[in-house]
Amino acid sequence: MFSLFADQEREAKLDSLGDPLALLDKHVDFVALAAEIDRRVPRPSRAKGGRPPYPTELMTRLLVLQQLFNLSDEQMEFQLLDRMSFQRFAGVKHTGRVPDRNTIWCFRERLVKANVEHQIFAEVQLQLQAQGFQAREGQIIDASIVRAPTQHNTADEQAVVKERAIPVEWSPAKRRQKDVEARWTKKHGKSYFGYKLSVSVDRRHKLIRCVRVSDASEADTLHLVDVLDRGNSSRDFWADRGYHDKPRERWLKLIGWRPHIQRKGQAGKPIHERSKARNKRLASPRARVEHVFASLTQMGGKVVRSIGLARAEFSLVVKSAVYNLKRMSSLLEMA
Repeated sequence: MFSLFADQEREAKLDSLGDPLALLDKHVDFVALAAEIDRRVPRPSRAKGGRPPYPTELMTRLLVLQQLFNLSDEQMEFQLLDRMSFQRFAGVKHTGRVPDRNTIWCFRERLVKANVEHQIFAEVQLQLQAQGFQAREGQIIDASIVRAPTQHNTADEQAVVKERAIPVEWSPAKRRQKDVEARWTKKHGKSYFGYKLSVSVDRRHKLIRCVRVSDASEADTLHLVDVLDRGNSSRDFWADRGYHDKPRERWLKLIGWRPHIQRKGQAGKPIHERSKARNKRLASPRARVEHVFASLTQMGGKVVRSIGLARAEFSLVVKSAVYNLKRMSSLLEMA
């Protein structure tokens, strides 16, 4: 049946079902996020004329949508034209001019080249604190492998790449398609190619407080000190057996930290029953970080489509910030 008010009726139905984007729009200060981006990465000059660039707030909202729903630039353009909730969230419902895939790519590339991802993450932390979500009750440290497209190189090419160099016979076009910064690693006997995301999550709110991205070959223990959150109200932290390192634990205790790290056995020397009981006791608080990684996985945080460490770091740090915004909105609604 034809209705002059079909759009309004569908919007009302969408609101009654619970639009998660409406919660983000309600609780997140996108103006402040856009202002921080403009401060770090000024908009292109219009001295030569041409069409004015899209507002930074609009592009920031599209960046959030991409990370939240794990969309490519092509899919982002399509969904923005097709999906009412996206149009309403981005503020383009009543205009025929919307950013296309090239505009979205160019905006993100400007941010990648300016290394602005950690400033975006820091601005989100300020918004968390402004809403009363200070880091409390200690923190949980963990890392996850993020897979990248597998590279098919010859043995000679791989030997050069391992030395962090680029084979001289590769053409410029081939170099653009080759990821020479991702690395192989093994976990539970299975090989993975890509990067590693290490995070610190506060125990009270399950919000990500510190982020570190590296290639997959780096050991988890190397990132432990980097991701410890000095702003947490407690000096306690929990970690799994991958972080077990007695000299480092002694040093952390000397400088005031209280580590609760699960123990692991060695070849021919399994852990005794008391350590097994301790591991079981520590598993409960440590499991809270697994909920965070499960949410990141739903947002596509276990795979990167891009090439190179800079783009992977940008994607994973911004995705962690978007997770925080989503989690903050949920906590505020529950409150």
